Amino acid sequence: MTLSGKRVLITGGGTGVGAALARGFAQAGADVVVAGRREEPLAKVAAEAKTIRPVVADVRDEASVRAMFETAGPCDVVIANAGAASSSPFAETSLDAFQAMMAVNLTGTFLTFREGLARMPGWGRLIAVASTAGLKGYRYVAPYAAAKHGVVGLVRSLALEVARRPVTVNALCPGFLDTEMTDRSVATIRENTGMSEDDARKALAANNPQRRLIQPSEVTAAALWLCGAGSDGVNGHALSISGGEV
Repeated sequence: MTLSGKRVLITGGGTGVGAALARGFAQAGADVVVAGRREEPLAKVAAEAKTIRPVVADVRDEASVRAMFETAGPCDVVIANAGAASSSPFAETSLDAFQAMMAVNLTGTFLTFREGLARMPGWGRLIAVASTAGLKGYRYVAPYAAAKHGVVGLVRSLALEVARRPVTVNALCPGFLDTEMTDRSVATIRENTGMSEDDARKALAANNPQRRLIQPSEVTAAALWLCGAGSDGVNGHALSISGGEV
């Protein structure tokens, strides 16, 4: 497929799934803008292709999101990928920790989609990178799961509002990914349980019926499919990329 002539904005584009998405869309011929809070990882991704540009932005901040789109210009594809995860028993979770999960995972998606849709020139795709935590529950991550459930609800509602336009809104819901975020989860498991790194990874992979971590390239392939020919009728969908977990 080719996305030549299309501009794609990807938040959280400096590492993990965001970086993989940037590479995949650049290879498909798109003009790619990667956004995030840290300049260095964004610059590294942008250095991989002439068609990738970095923009420093904080999706939690309304003015920063507006400035991000002013720098990027009108975008045909907007991927709200920026996110963060933390874990703790519910009874030990502070209000600040809860609100932090909401701010980056849910409010960030809302602000990115709202500004992106307002500037979308015509045909368009709004894609949220959510999680299987947006479709089910997991222990010790209640705020994260609540935020991701909110993202799925936002996607399904917004999809109905734009249904008469050449725009679709969908969510990708991967299971545990082989990324830096999972590395941090592994470190937390090791610290709390004394497990070896290998056993901690196996414990996370066990959530997937295929007994493996999902690769960022699989999320990229799904996002490209949502932008390809024949995808016009896929709207308001939460696609589980999890080996059959949900």
